Amino acid sequence: MIDFRTDPARYRHWTLACDGPVATLSLAVDEKGGLAPGYELKMNSYDLGVDIELYDAIQRLRFEHPEVRTVVVTSGRDRVFSAGANIKMLAQSTHQHKVNFCKFTNETRLSIEDASQCSGQRYLCAVNGPAAGGGYELALAADWITMVDDGNTSVALPEVPLLAVLPGTGGLTRLVDKRRVRRDHADFLSTVEEGVKGRRAVDWKLVDEIAPSSGFRDAIARRARALAETSDRPADANGIVLTPLARSLTGDRIDYGTLAIEIDRAARTATLLVKGPEAPAPDAPAAIHAQGTAFWPLALARALDDAVLHLRFNEPAIGVWVLKSEGEPDSVAAYDALLRAHAGDWLVREIVLYWKRTLKRLDVTSRSIFALVEPGSCFGGFLFELVLAADQSFMLDGVLDGDNRPPAAVRLSGMNFGPLPMGNGLTRLQTRFLDDAAAIERAASARDRALDADEAGKLGLVTFTPDDIDWEDEVRIAIEARASYSPDALTGMEANLRMAGPETMETKIFGRLSAWQNWIFQRPNAAGEEGALKLYGTGKRADYKRERV
Repeated sequence: MIDFRTDPARYRHWTLACDGPVATLSLAVDEKGGLAPGYELKMNSYDLGVDIELYDAIQRLRFEHPEVRTVVVTSGRDRVFSAGANIKMLAQSTHQHKVNFCKFTNETRLSIEDASQCSGQRYLCAVNGPAAGGGYELALAADWITMVDDGNTSVALPEVPLLAVLPGTGGLTRLVDKRRVRRDHADFLSTVEEGVKGRRAVDWKLVDEIAPSSGFRDAIARRARALAETSDRPADANGIVLTPLARSLTGDRIDYGTLAIEIDRAARTATLLVKGPEAPAPDAPAAIHAQGTAFWPLALARALDDAVLHLRFNEPAIGVWVLKSEGEPDSVAAYDALLRAHAGDWLVREIVLYWKRTLKRLDVTSRSIFALVEPGSCFGGFLFELVLAADQSFMLDGVLDGDNRPPAAVRLSGMNFGPLPMGNGLTRLQTRFLDDAAAIERAASARDRALDADEAGKLGLVTFTPDDIDWEDEVRIAIEARASYSPDALTGMEANLRMAGPETMETKIFGRLSAWQNWIFQRPNAAGEEGALKLYGTGKRADYKRERV
């Protein structure tokens, strides 16, 4: 089983050091520390285990170190930055692992960019040796790239000529969309093994500056200070410790306290039950800081984040996720109002941004998602985003026999109108009501009050509103039918339908790159017995089938 929970004391590949407003993340990969047997992580190459540590470090920098304004990412090895994803690891991995690995590394790079754009924590990449493939893609996620000009160091994306696959972590898209590299220059870079170095790398916008070996350390220090001056991170705030995430696995049940998951293997479904807060919302930011990771919205975000990753990697056959909730709606509304009222507090900002990233992770997960709104549910405000993220939602109109709880209700808040956008830059309501401003205005006029099934249905907030006579049959038939369809077709269908509206760098990475890489990873030119991935390092050249598709 792959476990995404870690902490700096258990890191084998990264070292995190903080010095006032500047932190340094140094990559010195333990060659023998691969997540699975059968390969060595030479040349600072990485596998999923290396990236799990990186993701954890990024999270800790945001929550535990509010004083850090610039993060320097560099290599702790001599004369190499990173050779990227380990090729032998990719060659021996299952198809699903390769695709999920690329998706997770993409999400981790996006979390770096989100930290810079939304949290004021700027990233500087100090390329102090050759950066190839995923190593250069890591650099591309930073705000600024400084490369040593030593005659040896280059940046390269050699996947096409060497491996017959694509750069898997957004490199092609970031070149042209983020760094505005000319298409012909990007084409050349992507088709040569040796990459580009020195002044040409600067002239082509592949890096931002070069510095001689003798002045490299000083150049990094100057640039780190300059980036720090652009940040609004609080210099005198105290961070909160991201304590170990509690999780129990018993049979087919996973329990986080704030979230419980029941897996039905025969039906190929997982039911994720979100649990509302047990304690009333605190009345001031100081109390939020004092609670730390026990603060309910943060505790739930951490649980949901881990649950999505756990189910993605460890339960690939569980194709339908059913989202439910239980709790007191007014209590959820109080927490939601607290987050909105204190949005300027650095920790509150980080919690809301964490919810944004976790919901985005749900959006791009290749599982069918259904939401059930029943009596006892507490889908309101930021929790209602889970309903909006679902492929279909069912809300019970009335109550079931023997249930003395009041009918189900949902509630909109300001959280549904801006702070939690999707990867397309739109809110989930805007994506749902694309080019229908009147529908969004009607929804906005109904916020901050309980909406029953009839009103929620008329406002277009849920898909279906069966009554008690039809509820069980309609829900059962819908879920059983979904689980019976081809997982491949569903993955393609869902990815096409979920990201309506404008295309962004982020949607290109998950739409174009993930779709093409998914296909290429199965093609014989890459993954066949005579394919480039299989033969890499053997001295043999791949025997390509020459037909274009």
